[in-house]
Amino acid sequence: MELNVSNRTKNLGTENAFVVLKEVNMLLEKGADIVNFCIGQPDFDTPEHIKQAAIEAINAGKTGYTESAGIPPLREAVAGYFSTSRGIPFSPESVVVANGAKPFIGYTILCVTDFGVGHEVLYPNPGFPIYESQIYAHGAVPVPYMLRERNEYRLDIEELERKVNDQTRLLIVNSPHNPTGGVLRKNDVDAIVEVIKRYPDLWILSDEIYSRMVHDGEFASIASVPEAQERTILMDSMSKTYAMTGWRIGFAANEHLAAPLARWVTNTDSCAGHPNQYAAIAALTGPQETMGQMMASFTKRRDLIVKGLNGIEGIQCKAPGGAFYVWPNVTEACRRVNAKDSEGFRKRLLHDAGVAVLSDIHFGQKIEGEGAHIRFSYATSEANIREGIRRIRKCLA
Repeated sequence: MELNVSNRTKNLGTENAFVVLKEVNMLLEKGADIVNFCIGQPDFDTPEHIKQAAIEAINAGKTGYTESAGIPPLREAVAGYFSTSRGIPFSPESVVVANGAKPFIGYTILCVTDFGVGHEVLYPNPGFPIYESQIYAHGAVPVPYMLRERNEYRLDIEELERKVNDQTRLLIVNSPHNPTGGVLRKNDVDAIVEVIKRYPDLWILSDEIYSRMVHDGEFASIASVPEAQERTILMDSMSKTYAMTGWRIGFAANEHLAAPLARWVTNTDSCAGHPNQYAAIAALTGPQETMGQMMASFTKRRDLIVKGLNGIEGIQCKAPGGAFYVWPNVTEACRRVNAKDSEGFRKRLLHDAGVAVLSDIHFGQKIEGEGAHIRFSYATSEANIREGIRRIRKCLA
């Protein structure tokens, strides 16, 4: 007997990195030799003092429910971190903690849009695929804005002006950006604010989980613009900066939405993991040298993979400004191996060269005139990067 599920569930999108990872793992189980560039996860261990803080919390009995918004010491630590790093004051009362940053995408959409009444959400394309799937799932209208290679994958202000309207309730921005590594600069965020402040019902969700991973120049948060702070939901997490992806601790801050966001936490997860919250306090308030060393390593890897990819005929790769992804143009490479698109090229690399990457179709709709792109995560060793480049060069030759 086959039972029906809702159309909402049938049409729910996914994070294709995990889909491809499943394919890669099946090949590995069969003995394949694969260099994996799929997953955006630091290849470093969580620093010891952070792990120790969680152990001490468990031994002290910190294993029960907490208030849905998070334990007060962590909210204070996050508020201090945001205030220092973004240059504007945040109160602990404006901070909410959850099981990772991802839940705040859905929570925010639920807080600022109503189901089925035509409220629109602007989101980046290419972009993190969960943005679009959550917009659909919660009954809002997804409106992508295009990030183009010629603009260094930064938001085009003229396009924003064309697409925002009185039905727009949320603008999602992500900087540094997944999958392109693009970074918004101070003049970019200022220009965005000039547009959105004309619309009193428009909120901003600023996804800043790679904020500590800017390779060149300074990080610019849209929340730091005075006219935007009140309407910006600032979202960050422990996952990337502190090599804590599996700890599932994220946080968001907004004075007006903190209570509604906490209510959604109550309705879904109850609270974030209790001992994990103490680990997050240790991360934010403890020694930061390890994080600096990780970032220096990522910058070195970025330079290595960009140089290597640009040394392969048929591939053009811009140096990303942040995060740990490159988004090379492989239009000519597809032609050379008779792949009709980036997905065909991705499969060719996986099965013929033993190199696992993601294709541009995993991050949104194709943009006319942009050509074909694939994503590498260089959160892997220099040895793996060199070996992957060698295999790709051999495959294309």
